[in-house]
Amino acid sequence: MKVKFILPALTEAKSPYWRPIKYSLFPPLGLATLAAYLSPADEATLQDEHVEEITLHDQLDLVVIQVYITNTYRAYALADHYRAKGCYVILGGLHVTSLPEEAAPHADSIFLGPGEETFPQFLKDFKNKCPQKRYFSPVRTLAGIPPVRRDLIKRHLYLVPNSIVVTRGCPHHCDFCYKDAFFEGGKGFYTQLVEDALSEIDRLPGRHLYFLDDHLLGNQKFATELFDGMRGMNRVFQGASTVDAILRGNLIEKAADAGLRSVFIGFETLSTHNLKASNKKQNLGKDYRKAIQRLHDLGVMINGSFVFGLDDDDKDVFKRTVDWAVENGITTSTFHILTPYPSTKLFADMDKAGRILHRQWDKYDTRQVVFQTTRMSARELKDGYDWAYKEFYSWASILKASTQHEQVKHMLKHFAYAGGWKKFEPLWNFIIKSRQLTTMLPLLEAILSKVKKQSVIQAEPELVRTPPIPLES
Repeated sequence: MKVKFILPALTEAKSPYWRPIKYSLFPPLGLATLAAYLSPADEATLQDEHVEEITLHDQLDLVVIQVYITNTYRAYALADHYRAKGCYVILGGLHVTSLPEEAAPHADSIFLGPGEETFPQFLKDFKNKCPQKRYFSPVRTLAGIPPVRRDLIKRHLYLVPNSIVVTRGCPHHCDFCYKDAFFEGGKGFYTQLVEDALSEIDRLPGRHLYFLDDHLLGNQKFATELFDGMRGMNRVFQGASTVDAILRGNLIEKAADAGLRSVFIGFETLSTHNLKASNKKQNLGKDYRKAIQRLHDLGVMINGSFVFGLDDDDKDVFKRTVDWAVENGITTSTFHILTPYPSTKLFADMDKAGRILHRQWDKYDTRQVVFQTTRMSARELKDGYDWAYKEFYSWASILKASTQHEQVKHMLKHFAYAGGWKKFEPLWNFIIKSRQLTTMLPLLEAILSKVKKQSVIQAEPELVRTPPIPLES
């Protein structure tokens, strides 16, 4: 059986905001995970349209397409193309799970939620010529899953080929989170067996890893055993956490000892009102500055995530946020315009209130305003978002943020990482076109090298709640 796995390009690949390096970071691990369930006799290929042209003239038995909200129309077009050729087409992913009735006419079978249980069942049904129209996974487990088919990944096309996912979902339920709907109807957060995760890490070449988990520290027992097992493996890695997990216990120290050098944190907003309105409970009553200082004392760089356009935001929110991020030495920032994704509580509330402007899914990219704003106009929100990126990544801001660290090595790392990520676009484009991205890995590993730890702020007791930073009322 000939099987093809496709990740269609996000629509923004054709927009002026398109940054080739951003979409040349990670291979499509989800599809490579499903491919592991094929039999040895099956012939499999995997194509990621962000880094290569999709071959459309091939003759296939089965086509599996992963659908995100902004690649929806491209995914449907590819599905229609292959179905017209007589191929059996599967659609799955976040958008399919959110809007199955929309996706169903473009596929022979659709998959709702994670596929580790349902895809092997489908393969049995398909070979027995009795496939179902819909597959849903009520049982969620990663025990005994086969190794990811990394042989299908074209490593030379990615800066971070050693991306890895050892958990699924998130223990928190923010109103604007797209992934909540994906795990509805079953476990919303679960982990691999520690020994399986360590075995997969051990199989990866080189030193650098990037954990794509939504919350790597979300299960304290699992994370503790994982980091204990990684000590001595000589790895450097990046991952994501919450402010709450960083302040609690000594788990972040274990992560740093195991090789954590950069962490993604969803600060989202500096407004207590916005946090409450978004059900961002894990940030309420937490001292952002204390968490930042703790990470900096450990030599860990921070990628902060911020959302603009929440109902308590006014047109001054952009400067307040950028100034705060720079003054606190945030290495990189990811800014978003609030986007109400279908099947989220945010979308349902805005739709009921008549605030959804349209359902053109290719514009739901967190760069455009798709809802009726409150305390500022859509134009002010869009202009402020653009200004925030430009201002935060100006050389002056990068330099000022770098000097917030106490150690010279951390200052230099910050400057090199932030500057390299945003200020050398032509160079990145040249490296991508010449297919030399993997040659940059030694430089990335050098930048992520350890900064010697000095004093570490004591962990916040679990039952103590520090008042939020008083930057907005």
